Amino acid sequence: MSAPAPAPTVAVLLDLAHGCGCGCAGRSLRQEAARSVAGARTGAHLLVLSATGGPAGGDAAEATAGAWSGGGVARVLSDWRADAASAYRLKCSADELGALSLRVITSRRGRARLLGYERALFSPLYTWTYLLGCDREDDDDDDDGGGVREADDEVAAYLRRLPSVGGPVRVLTSALIPPECFGHGFSTRAGGVSRVPTLSSLNLVSSPKRRDSAAVVRENRRRLALHAGFYPRPLHVLKVEHGGRVWVCGQAEPERYDAAVTDRPGTVLAAPGADCLPLLFADPVAGAVGAAHAGWRGTLLGVATATVAAMTTELGCVPEDILVVSGPSVGPCCFTLEPERAARFRPECVRPVRAGGLGVDLRLANRLQLQEAGIAPHHIHDDEGVAPCTACRPRDFFSHARDGAHFGSQAGFVWIREERGGGSLLPG
Repeated sequence: MSAPAPAPTVAVLLDLAHGCGCGCAGRSLRQEAARSVAGARTGAHLLVLSATGGPAGGDAAEATAGAWSGGGVARVLSDWRADAASAYRLKCSADELGALSLRVITSRRGRARLLGYERALFSPLYTWTYLLGCDREDDDDDDDGGGVREADDEVAAYLRRLPSVGGPVRVLTSALIPPECFGHGFSTRAGGVSRVPTLSSLNLVSSPKRRDSAAVVRENRRRLALHAGFYPRPLHVLKVEHGGRVWVCGQAEPERYDAAVTDRPGTVLAAPGADCLPLLFADPVAGAVGAAHAGWRGTLLGVATATVAAMTTELGCVPEDILVVSGPSVGPCCFTLEPERAARFRPECVRPVRAGGLGVDLRLANRLQLQEAGIAPHHIHDDEGVAPCTACRPRDFFSHARDGAHFGSQAGFVWIREERGGGSLLPG
């Protein structure tokens, strides 16, 4: 029998900024301290939201933090205001402490102010529990709906003003794809606003299982779009299922798919990855592009050849004209499979590794499949210049194999430049 999952780290938020002043918050805090000591080995952390920067308010908040008996770290977030900057400080503090469960001692008015920021800055991975005091305020002070609606725009504006983490956005490109016809690239991890270490900084995928909220990911995608030149067009990110299904843009969109193709100028296709191989396809003769996500399962299911087939049958492409670029992915140096799974790959794609087990070369496996599908060998770019090992380069790339369950995602992206118009996209 497997061991039960550990309880999530708890942070108790004491909202002194919106308290009713009758002492009920203190009683609730003592109850939470007793509860945390009884229910967790290391207790809970305490975050005190203090609105007053003066000596009296500051001293009271510090005294409260100093008297915390629930274990863990006690920290005062002074000069608390109901704005995106304060909410962002709260998010950063919770993440630094590793807290995923937040128990908030506040008033009805305080909850109304916090709800919008909770939903805008915190992903569904976090759980919030509001513990309301006696609340002597009028009902008119309860403005949940307005606070939630206003927070989204305020948070988006605040995130735009934040400096990039880890330097400017940097993108890898291939000389194989003609820039006058297509835009393309593979993102790295620098240039975004994500601050959680394994997501820092240009994480491009939000998930209920990750700490980055949709608002943070939208800002990261906006910065990538500005740098790469496709802003304000959105990224059409593949809805990955680790399979071989291909979506032809314009047809009914499947719930899940690992590749997409289009001949529509301006549509930006993106294949996410954090070890799985992103593949970009471009046909300058027929004027078509594609993107595919090839993990080990998708590789065995032939997602790369399925993409070529969709471009051929649905978009009028000829395999000999299609150019394919492989992006950053985990290399055989860092990716191993059990012998029974590794045996499903061609022998030339499998090799022993020092740590034991069998390393699998996803790039080579996909190259061989693409060549069998009719792609010319010199029309495939998959060397270290565009396809380094993600697990070996922690400063440059995210990696599930290296970082574990809370990993970030980069992406390969491609689009047809709208200014080229119809007909062949070849120069001249």
